[in-house]
Amino acid sequence: MKKSRFLQKTRIYPELPRQPNTSVIDLFKYYTYSGAYNGGRLAEACQIYEKMIEEDATICLTLSGALTPTGLGGFINQLIKNGLIDFIISTGANLYHDVHFALDLPVHQGDFRVNDVDLLKEKIVRIYDIFLPEETLLKTDEFVQKVSKDFSPGETVSTACFHRFLGDELTAKVTKSDYSILVTAAKHDVPIYTPSPGDSSIGMNLALLKMLNNELVIDTDLDTLETAAIVFDSKKTGAVELGGGAPKNFYMQAQPMLSQIMNIEKGGHDYFIQITSDAPHWGGLSGATPSEAISWKKIKPNDVKNDVVVYCDVSIAAPLIFSYILSKKHKRNLKRLYTKREEHLENLKDRYNK
Repeated sequence: MKKSRFLQKTRIYPELPRQPNTSVIDLFKYYTYSGAYNGGRLAEACQIYEKMIEEDATICLTLSGALTPTGLGGFINQLIKNGLIDFIISTGANLYHDVHFALDLPVHQGDFRVNDVDLLKEKIVRIYDIFLPEETLLKTDEFVQKVSKDFSPGETVSTACFHRFLGDELTAKVTKSDYSILVTAAKHDVPIYTPSPGDSSIGMNLALLKMLNNELVIDTDLDTLETAAIVFDSKKTGAVELGGGAPKNFYMQAQPMLSQIMNIEKGGHDYFIQITSDAPHWGGLSGATPSEAISWKKIKPNDVKNDVVVYCDVSIAAPLIFSYILSKKHKRNLKRLYTKREEHLENLKDRYNK
C-alpha cells in the first residue's frame, strides 16, 4: 500500500500491554477504599464481574459503535479464551473492523484535528482519531464478498451462524488469528449476534450479493429466539455492556421476550455492568439506568446491588476493568453456547408449549 503522510504514526494492534510490573489490582484496591465518583463505580464493576465468574453466570459482552478499531480486541480475545465471555452482541461495524486485523490490514493512530478534505484526497477515512486507508476497506469488502458467495446453508440462518462461518473462513486464511474476535469466538464456540446486520459494511456487502441472487438469507428473528433461549436455559445471567445502542437493548430485551411475550417468568437478569457516556435524562436507551430496567423486568430487583453504571469513555474504563479481571487469573470452563443453540431453542419451545 502507498504510504501516506497521514499514516506515519504507529499502527494499531489488538495486543495486550506488556507491563508485568504494573499492578492493576493495587490500583483497584485504592478505588475500592475510596469508593468515590466513577473510580468507585469502576471498583464495583470489577467486583460484579468477579461475582458473575464465581457464580458461573452466563456472561454476555455487548459492543456498541466502532470499538474494535481502538485495538480493544486483544482484551476480549483473552477473556473469551479464559471462559469469561459466553456470547457477544455487537454492532456490525465492530465485526467489520475486526476483519481488518485478521487480514493484517493497516489501522493507524491519527489526529482528530486534521483537515478531512486532505484525508479525502489521500483516500483515508477517519474514525475520530483513527485513520484507515481506503484500501483497508476495499480489501475487507473483497474478502467478505468472496467467502460469502460460497456460503449456501440451504436455509435461513441467524447472524451467529453467519459470523461463525466468517470466523472459520478467517481462521483458515489469516496469519494474525490472535488479533481477531471473530476467529477467537469461532475457535471457542462463542456465538456473536448483530441486531442490525444491514447497518454496517458487512451488511452492505451481503446486500450486494443478494441483488446478484446469492442464496444466503439472514433472519434476525432467529437471533431474538436464540438469545432468549440462552437466557432461559441459564441459571444466572449478566452482561458487560460497552456503550449502549442496539446491542444493549437486544441483550436486555431477552427478559421481556420471555416474561411479556412468552409468559415465562425469569425475574430479570442477575448482573449488569455498563460503561457509558450517555446520561439518563435524555430518555435514550443508551443512558437508561438499571433501576429503570427493573420496571421492564429486565433486571432483578435485588437487595444487594448487582448492577453498576460507570460514566466514562469505554476506551478508558474497559481496559482497566479487563486488566483487573485478567490480572486475577480468573478462568472457567467454556460454555460453548454456539454448539448448544438448537438444544436451547428446543427447551424454550417445550416450555412455551406447556
